[in-house]
Amino acid sequence: MSELTFEQMLEDTIKTIHSGDVVEGTVIDVKTDEIVLNIGYKSDGILTKNEYTNDSSVDLTAVVKPGDVMEVKILKVNDGEGQVVLTYKRLAADRGNKRIEEAYNNREVLKATVVQVLEGGLSVIVEEVRVFIPASLVSDTYEKDLTKYMGQEIEFVISEYNPKRRRYIGDRRQLIVARKAEMQRELFERIHEGDVVEGVVKNVTDFGAFVDLGGADGLLHISEMSWGHVEHPRKVFKVGDKLNVLIKEINGSKVALSLKFEDQNPWRDAADKYAIGNVVTGRVARMTDFGAFIELEPGVDALLHVSQISREHVEKPSDVLRIGEEVTAKIVDFNEADKKISLSIKAMAISEANDDADAAVGFREEDAE
Repeated sequence: MSELTFEQMLEDTIKTIHSGDVVEGTVIDVKTDEIVLNIGYKSDGILTKNEYTNDSSVDLTAVVKPGDVMEVKILKVNDGEGQVVLTYKRLAADRGNKRIEEAYNNREVLKATVVQVLEGGLSVIVEEVRVFIPASLVSDTYEKDLTKYMGQEIEFVISEYNPKRRRYIGDRRQLIVARKAEMQRELFERIHEGDVVEGVVKNVTDFGAFVDLGGADGLLHISEMSWGHVEHPRKVFKVGDKLNVLIKEINGSKVALSLKFEDQNPWRDAADKYAIGNVVTGRVARMTDFGAFIELEPGVDALLHVSQISREHVEKPSDVLRIGEEVTAKIVDFNEADKKISLSIKAMAISEANDDADAAVGFREEDAE
């Protein structure tokens, strides 16, 4: 029997490898552009950065250190220089494909960080498999600028799985729609007409403001913003303002809101404050050809008819009055049911003249005595 040489015995201890094999290796050295591994073969394995990950920003020295054990796949047994070429990302991609297939079949919600913002959508990587999320599937509303998602971890489901074409499409929109539907359901179970709830101004228009109630938007119409006159919603509110609003009406999925709380209603004690004969002071709020509307307090306007502005003839209110001017007049009519008050400077002037005349007569009678 012939004895084996040392070289033959060494050959017997070294495993045989083939392209495509998955082997375990121990990291010997880590450089900026490659990792060297002992894979139990006569030559060390070389794992370049490009074969480690698709993320070019990764610093190999920060994520791998000597002594780490890794599973890798053999790309080439001999690269021409006696070295074994390895890949980690393709092995991870194989596993990633299975992971994505399972998620697609099970409608599982995945999480991944956005690594690239493209003109048509977002790109994320799931276990070394790139998944594309079209702009139309990023949100339930149109978003022109997607850059805010860069580096952000987002949730999505796989809506299209085509490994032959390497086409993996993610959908974030349907998750948002489903969550909003659930929040809306919970909101409408919780709120009732007459409730006061907290909301955040989401949008301001010419006719009102839309307030996010946490599951649905409510409309705060300009006529419900104050007991007083509101010139324009944008002069009162801005996006992001927090409000305590009154649920005025719920009609299906539509919610009408109000800031006109009854305990702040200026007409509650108007009958006493604005009784006929009282003299009041207000500000000219607006004018027409037939008269001027005087704001006595927010929510309470009174009409000063053109015929009641002066004892002398006045063609139109703007000839003698200005917007914002303070006016003192007597209340000559009060209609609580229709919330109408009529004023008269003329009547007050006549009353004062009569009082002066009565006083003058009194003085003369005293003198005569």
